[in-house]
Amino acid sequence: MTLLTVDSLSIALPKGADRARAVSKVSFNIEPDQIVCLVGESGSGKSMIAHALLGLLPPMVHADGGRILFEDADLLTAGAERMRSLRGAGISMIFQEPLTALNPLKKVGAQVAEAIRVHTLRLPKAEISTRVQELFEQVGLPDPARLAGAFPFQLSGGQRQRVMIAMALSNNPRLLIADEPTTALDVTTQRQILDLIRRLQRERGMGVLFITHDIGVVADIADRVVVLRQGEVVEQGAAAEVLHSPRCDYTRMLLEAVPGKGAFRHRPDAPEPLLEIKALEKTFVTRQGMFSPPRRVVAAENVCCRLDRGDTLAVVGESGSGKSTLARMILRLIEPDGGAILYCGRNVRNMNRHALRNFRRRAQIVFQDPYASLDPRLPVGESIVRGPMAFGTSRHEATAEARRWLDRVGLGPQAFGRFPHEFSGGQRQRVCIARALALKPEFLIADEAVSALDVSVQAQVLDLLSELKAEIGLSMLFITHDLRVAREIADRVVVMSRGRIVEQNETQALFERPQDPYTRRLLDAVPGREFFAGRSAPDQSQFLNGAIA
Repeated sequence: MTLLTVDSLSIALPKGADRARAVSKVSFNIEPDQIVCLVGESGSGKSMIAHALLGLLPPMVHADGGRILFEDADLLTAGAERMRSLRGAGISMIFQEPLTALNPLKKVGAQVAEAIRVHTLRLPKAEISTRVQELFEQVGLPDPARLAGAFPFQLSGGQRQRVMIAMALSNNPRLLIADEPTTALDVTTQRQILDLIRRLQRERGMGVLFITHDIGVVADIADRVVVLRQGEVVEQGAAAEVLHSPRCDYTRMLLEAVPGKGAFRHRPDAPEPLLEIKALEKTFVTRQGMFSPPRRVVAAENVCCRLDRGDTLAVVGESGSGKSTLARMILRLIEPDGGAILYCGRNVRNMNRHALRNFRRRAQIVFQDPYASLDPRLPVGESIVRGPMAFGTSRHEATAEARRWLDRVGLGPQAFGRFPHEFSGGQRQRVCIARALALKPEFLIADEAVSALDVSVQAQVLDLLSELKAEIGLSMLFITHDLRVAREIADRVVVMSRGRIVEQNETQALFERPQDPYTRRLLDAVPGREFFAGRSAPDQSQFLNGAIA
């Protein structure tokens, strides 16, 4: 029996939206023990379909046609009580942004326990606690007993996503909806999560609706693929057929936009140093309770690296390796314990307030979480213009510049007056990139700046950053968990693990001749490695070169 049938589903948007319907006459099926991937660009309606399945469409948005049959029950006409009984038990969902889906005032272990308790009222408290720790172990969280007592803000982005996955799997749902569940994860954890979902799906005969913009993930996990464009299905079929012999030009464009297939960058013969990191040290000390010993976490240990003017230095590593801490120390958003940060020969650690303010205009950062870094009360255009205005630019000039940058990052000037909640996750990240570039920096720190973007927009942003390097000599510290992106954009690559640099080299040398076992493990975990290594098309044949061939 078919587990889920989506039959001619249409979802109407309110007046003033960029189109009349979020999705129009979408149809597909999910069988038990099957993974169906929804693929498409940001704003194509993928998440709207997922929310419609659980009756979680936002106000003013409603399904105005079609049916959604789950085990022969129409979810569009089911009552509130029926939907409450299905959520979490029959159908469960992993949301795209764990920071907004988790309660910031409640420990993560208690939140997972609550999800279990809602559907198993008679289960003893001790058994629920044991179950929570088992789930945390399954999704690869270190020290489950300790992390169960942590609040969401105490976890990294990848750890929060893993908590969300544990919560979604807590009641053994028959249908799992995964909305970009691996977007914020490093490649090794991503591999663990994909293997976990595939294993659980096979063991339990569970159906999975997997939403992703990563074609590599599709190649690894999908049984069937449904390709969406602006709310309409343009192609669907068996994964092997769609990926190897796409019929639609749009599907071919998505495949061609996968990063990591171009020529390696070659650096100038006499590079000029812009940023030098010397023996940087940082240790975080936290207390778990009045009588508990302090916990020491080494985030940076004798970190030494260099960024030359006009170059891009990629910093890669697993979640918790110290990549984001390094970026924040460079801007003195976190004070180092030791070492030097030399920018144009001047130590940033010794700068006074005025000098530091001028430095931060020249050095901008794009943070990993776009929702947390945008003020939800301000239109995105206002968030962009306030930076240049703080340094003396007139409102008229700053507004024109903001509209120009919104257009360059692919949103269009009409996005100026919209609020953050009106955008998808990928679109919000593009707003943050536009905000940083509006100050015309010479040094940009990108902390997972393209991790939330679909492959086509990701390719556009990477091309844009490459253009800026040529136009204004922009230098970048590019933090990413996606080795394909690092290969595409970086002149040099630094590999970090547990606060230490384990390897750094020119990009081509590191990818073709990795020296450290940890680097080789990261390369082996790249999603879609077997699919892309086996493709004969010229546009994909150089994918990561010999690293995965």
